[in-house]
Amino acid sequence: MTTSTEDRVQTRNDLAWAIAVGGAATVAFAGLLFAAWYFAATLFLIFAGILFGVFLNAVTELLGRLIGGGHGLRLALVCVVLAGLFTGVLVLGGTTIAEQATSLSNTIKSQIVNVKSFLDDHGVDTGFLDLGTPEPAGTPAQPRNLPSAGALASGGGAIVSQTLKLILGTIGAVGNFFIVIFLGLCFGAQPAIYRKGLLRSVPARYRPQATAIVNAIGEMLKRWLLAQMITMAAVFAVTSIGLTLIGIPGAFILGIQAGLLAFIPTIGALLGGLIIVLASLGSGWVAVASAFALFLAVHAMESYVLTPLIQQQAIDIPPGTLFATQILLGIVFGLWGLALALPLMAIAKVVMDHFPVEETAEPLAIR
Repeated sequence: MTTSTEDRVQTRNDLAWAIAVGGAATVAFAGLLFAAWYFAATLFLIFAGILFGVFLNAVTELLGRLIGGGHGLRLALVCVVLAGLFTGVLVLGGTTIAEQATSLSNTIKSQIVNVKSFLDDHGVDTGFLDLGTPEPAGTPAQPRNLPSAGALASGGGAIVSQTLKLILGTIGAVGNFFIVIFLGLCFGAQPAIYRKGLLRSVPARYRPQATAIVNAIGEMLKRWLLAQMITMAAVFAVTSIGLTLIGIPGAFILGIQAGLLAFIPTIGALLGGLIIVLASLGSGWVAVASAFALFLAVHAMESYVLTPLIQQQAIDIPPGTLFATQILLGIVFGLWGLALALPLMAIAKVVMDHFPVEETAEPLAIR
């Protein structure tokens, strides 16, 4: 009888302990998810810095196979070359980029106005497209009442508020850029230190498997980033040259945006093609058809030539899964989630590949 009572007490204690541990784990997991969502922008910024560090490390290793030398010397050479290229683009093409960006912005705005007028003529409500366009030249100014002092004060406050938002937004964007650069340089200069620190945080019995996963993720990201840089450069060159031959204004800046958007698979290509077609509307229907044909050719080159040749061993994710993940992360986390969906999915795939699902001995019967 005593033994039976002790067994019941032990069972009750074990059950209470299991419930307590399960509840604590659930609360901790929920807290981790909330923290990840709340600090998503910071986490994505750090992840972008890690990607840049992996890219620097990959280029440094590739350079080591060609010329040899120490890691620090090769990294310094890579940084000098990249800084020189960036400075050269700004110095030699800065004026051209600014002029073409202004011209392209005006062209797109005018085409939106044309689309609005076309829809208005056909009885479609276009209040959501009201851009506050100025009156045509030669139209007499309409008399307006002078605003009150309160309206002037309110308007001045709004102007100051918008100006502060613009300044703070610019400072934030520039600050994020330098944060990514600094983190990338730190991770690229001493990758072994951060790798060892990450592995030391893993319990000793799981460390061999964690080492294999970290190594696989690092190699996968290196191959993918190098392939992605080649793809982006090819898209930029072909788009710029093609639009210049067609005669589309702003070909250089359109090529830059097409190359940058090539970093985002599927959605980036669609956005780039939409901007190109919209910018070519002012040049006539022949230019529009030619620009659309160029977009299809560039997309085919990226999807059926470059990706199979240089990325076939880097990332293998079903297109439907990738597109659904892009939409989900884009809606939840905005531009960061949309831009970094592919590397995040690739990391998740590498982790899942190291935990294979056990197959059943007999196939399930279909009823």
